Amino acid sequence: MARNKRSTTTRVESYRHIDSDSPMRPDVGTQTQFKKKKPPARYSYDSSLSPALDWDGQNPAREQGEELLALIENEVSDFRKKLSEFIDGKLAADDLTEENKALIQGVMEELRRITEGGDLVKAEEALKRLKAFSRPFLNWAGKAERLSFDVPTLPLFVHERLSTKAIIATLKGHRSDRQLALFDLYGDPRHSVSDQVLKAYEYKDDWVNRMMLGDSLVVMNSLLRYEGLGGQAQMIYIDPPYGVKFGSNFQPFVRRRDVKHNDDEDMTREPEMVQAYRDTWELGLHSYLTYLRDRLLLSRELLHPSGSLFVQISDENLHHVREVMDEVFGAENFACIISFQKTGGASAKLLASTVDYLIWYARDIERIKYNQLYIRREVGDTTLDRYDQILLDNGSTRRLSRDEISGNAPMPDGKRYQLTSLLSDGETSSPQDFEFDGKIYRSRSGTHWKTSVEGLKRLAQKERIEVMGKVLRYRRFVEDFPVVPLTDRWESTQLGVELMYVVQTSPQVIQRCILMTTDPGDLVLDPTCGSGTTAYVAEQWGRRWITIDTSRVPLALARQRLLTATFPYYELKDEARGPAGGFVYKRKQNRKGEETGGIVPHITLKAIANDEPFAEEVLVDRPEIKNNVTRVTGGFSFEATIPTPVDWEGDGIEDSSESAAESYGGFVDRMLEVLSRSPILRLEGNRTVTLKNVRIPAKTLSLSAEALVDATSNGQSPTLHEVVQEAAEKNADLLPLSQKTVAIVFGPENGAVSEKLVYEAAREAYAKSYTHLYVIGFAIQPNARELIEKCADVVGLPATYVQATPDLLMGDLLKNMRSSQIFSVCGLPEIEIKKRKPKTKTAPDQYQVTLIGFDVFDPVTMEVDHRSGDDVPAWFLDVDYNGLCFHVSQAFFPRTGAWDNLKKVLKGEYEKGVWDHLAGKTSAPFEPGEHAQVAVKVIDDRGNELMVIKNLSEANQ
Repeated sequence: MARNKRSTTTRVESYRHIDSDSPMRPDVGTQTQFKKKKPPARYSYDSSLSPALDWDGQNPAREQGEELLALIENEVSDFRKKLSEFIDGKLAADDLTEENKALIQGVMEELRRITEGGDLVKAEEALKRLKAFSRPFLNWAGKAERLSFDVPTLPLFVHERLSTKAIIATLKGHRSDRQLALFDLYGDPRHSVSDQVLKAYEYKDDWVNRMMLGDSLVVMNSLLRYEGLGGQAQMIYIDPPYGVKFGSNFQPFVRRRDVKHNDDEDMTREPEMVQAYRDTWELGLHSYLTYLRDRLLLSRELLHPSGSLFVQISDENLHHVREVMDEVFGAENFACIISFQKTGGASAKLLASTVDYLIWYARDIERIKYNQLYIRREVGDTTLDRYDQILLDNGSTRRLSRDEISGNAPMPDGKRYQLTSLLSDGETSSPQDFEFDGKIYRSRSGTHWKTSVEGLKRLAQKERIEVMGKVLRYRRFVEDFPVVPLTDRWESTQLGVELMYVVQTSPQVIQRCILMTTDPGDLVLDPTCGSGTTAYVAEQWGRRWITIDTSRVPLALARQRLLTATFPYYELKDEARGPAGGFVYKRKQNRKGEETGGIVPHITLKAIANDEPFAEEVLVDRPEIKNNVTRVTGGFSFEATIPTPVDWEGDGIEDSSESAAESYGGFVDRMLEVLSRSPILRLEGNRTVTLKNVRIPAKTLSLSAEALVDATSNGQSPTLHEVVQEAAEKNADLLPLSQKTVAIVFGPENGAVSEKLVYEAAREAYAKSYTHLYVIGFAIQPNARELIEKCADVVGLPATYVQATPDLLMGDLLKNMRSSQIFSVCGLPEIEIKKRKPKTKTAPDQYQVTLIGFDVFDPVTMEVDHRSGDDVPAWFLDVDYNGLCFHVSQAFFPRTGAWDNLKKVLKGEYEKGVWDHLAGKTSAPFEPGEHAQVAVKVIDDRGNELMVIKNLSEANQ
């Protein structure tokens, strides 16, 4: 009779962190409702800097030292005097009478009062402070002056909500009434605008993992001050730039990893990255240490009392970084320095460097959470060198050859073991004779058996005793404990690693850190996202995660990596609690008797001799796997501080310090100077506009500058009279009275142009009868770009967004900067919406979106190239855009195999054509949503985002 075939249906699941919650974050677009509620947070270092006790008359440490020494001397002297007088005066009696006993009791009470009442405590505290002056310390330029620093306290806004499960669900097609429920899959539902404004950061939702764009210092401060996550992170992993070379630390392109230092073409043009570089490397290593110390201080505040922090570093600055961590965390909380093998050795005149390092500190070493990791013994490992004997299947034994031990020759069938001593140091008072194979054995002088005679008999019964020469030895088989504890030297951590990012870390390195110091459901934080390896590994092992980066390029890579990832589904002990309930571990063996499960025996001599149950060890990296379930990344959000780390009102002006207005004013002056020297604006289609007489308006609230343009310039709508007048003026060399006045507004220096900035500038420009508004910025928010496109209809004045080359911010970082083509116009993505005929009369309408292409501005060549829709790194579709947060309903990665893993797993569940469109430029059909509009977001090679919004009423039949 034929056997029934097992079901091959594959389910797609993701973990939900039921026990964990987080404040609800508001969607982007609601930031104008947030006023300046929280002042910048101030963090202070120990005011006793300098730690050196310099007795030169020029350092205040001298006076402090003398004062503390006097305090110690007086307190200790007074203590001795009181104690001596009390004892001499009250305990003169020769014998202990009842009265003397009472006197002794009084002595004890007085001693307790002196030691616990504050006197001795003051002396000890003074001594402790005095010792701090004499400790060795690491000093650098600017450290003594930086006794404190301020960080803006800003809320975080959600830009995107992403979920692989939701994307897959849309492929099957849903009715409109069910499509709204679909967004529950994101783990963070669509709340109404009023809820987001009034209740953000006030009530709890189920936990959603988080990816954040912004300066790590600002984001971590927001987590502390706005969200109360202090003491919540179980592990923090920091992978800062190893050295001080700007070009080699940041990958400027999504598709290229061959980054070269000091090559202008390989320089990142992101304003945020340039600013971060200037903050971090302005004084070379001195600035770098300040940058790192500030972030370590906030990391310590975020760590749980049992938490751990790892800093990945090379040998170049290993010693400096450890000194800084000693200062921030305390030398007593140092855990370990781990060395791990790199892909290859760096070329050098001397020995090549083949390892990097992890510096591991605990928040509190006495309370640290730690899970021992184990690695399996493999043939050829040094851990097996001493296992040089084998018990063959026929019962005979022999010594293994060198080739067999090294793995150069096949291992014979049998049980491998080593012979160890049965004796311990220390002689017993009574003889312990033991008979084995008809011969009496006794322990040597000065030693004793490791177990009793009865225990030795049990060992003999289990064939655990063997004669070696004239002494008895204990047989310890490899199977007794087939693994060995992991040490501080990690080898072969880069095997099979396909690099996505220029400075990508091996997943195995981070995996070991996470498994050692966290449990499922714990929170892992990475302030240096890179390619998202920490988030990827945390997701794989059921940990919650937050990852942060200043650059858009690594975040674009990380989003793709997480959205298209597949993981094993580790069986949960308690499905209702999610990963926080723990994973299931079982002991299993294969046909050869080898341990293959997550629980292995730990058989010891003592357990056999005493007839006790064997101990077992849990291998935390081997939980049980459900084979019929493919796990994908759970819902996560993409967030940022908006519009800039220091701009509260969305007007491009810094609001977080008293010098903000002056700083912005200085930036406007610099931009005006550049615009006066390079007054040509390059528009689409190789058209240009030349600005004349650029100047600051006489009275203005929102505008940055004004200028004159010809009446027939692009963007103007001249009358016939004005055209004739302009021609006459040029031919007869008359005064240009026909010229028109245009308004100019500059976006922020280190952030994106906001919708409010555009609206306020356009309203003022319209009221003052300017003929056109030019908005010049380094980056722009999608809703601000949409307002510019529709400005003529909304405000009554046409507007144009002009992209300023980021080279203006690079300054002396570039060897050459083109003085021409500084200001250019880049168009929005071009899309087409098609309405499909319903299959039946009662079926709802369906739509499809095609990405035709978009213009890409190259800040190196200063040219605008057109790219077709199938030649972009990534593009996303929101089929029911609400004007606030972008819900990624469908994700497309053209010309890549990003979806291949999921495609293989779900081969039998979907038609081939379902996957083809995910690597193309045309979406799957979808039904209209509540808002009847779609949004398309395109990611270019530099990680920049361009978004276009269209109403479904614009669809072609």
